[in-house]
Amino acid sequence: MGTKETAGAGRSAGTGPEHGVSRRGLLIGAAVTAVGTAALAREKLEHAWWRLPGVQKPRKPGELDYARAQWTAASPANWRRADRPADYAIDRVVIHVTQGSFRGAVRVFQDPGHGAAAHYVVRKDGHVTQMIRELDVAFHAGNKSYNERSVGIEHEGFVDRPKDFTAAMYEASARLSAAICGRYRIPVDRTHIIGHVEVPGTDHTDPGPHWDWDRYIELVRAAGAR
Repeated sequence: MGTKETAGAGRSAGTGPEHGVSRRGLLIGAAVTAVGTAALAREKLEHAWWRLPGVQKPRKPGELDYARAQWTAASPANWRRADRPADYAIDRVVIHVTQGSFRGAVRVFQDPGHGAAAHYVVRKDGHVTQMIRELDVAFHAGNKSYNERSVGIEHEGFVDRPKDFTAAMYEASARLSAAICGRYRIPVDRTHIIGHVEVPGTDHTDPGPHWDWDRYIELVRAAGAR
């Protein structure tokens, strides 16, 4: 007991090896923490620079994320600028049904008073229109968090009319979903490809009981494999 006290008498408190951390170690740790904090702050600044007053992130008019689509711009009032997935990770695809015609859906998404729009609209014959860039947040899910983390795909038709969900529509939408899932490494399953009805807090019922989920997921997987 006395020997231990004598052995430690010549050392300053907190600097001996029995404490497990040297002064040099503390200084190095503090420096690493400072560098990490600075890097994190810089990363946040890089992701948020376009939100400063008067600053707009560059966009190319008519630029597509999906090569098979045709571009028709939604009203800027129905979405907001972002830099996904740098600022918000994309991990969901949300399936919608328009409850109306393709032309009607495109028209309301161009209406600034509508307050909502999806990234894509798929017609019964398989034609795909992109209206909002995937890097931007579309107001489609009725839930802020889900809007930020997902890509929304609308489908022409009515939830109570199974004949509206044509083979051409399923196949075109599946190719689109496969491309989105591949781009952001989203698992192709019912946890990550969901219906609007499954979004927390929503009052919507689409895509409804006639949407064939087993068929759709199988088509998405097949398209991804190709």
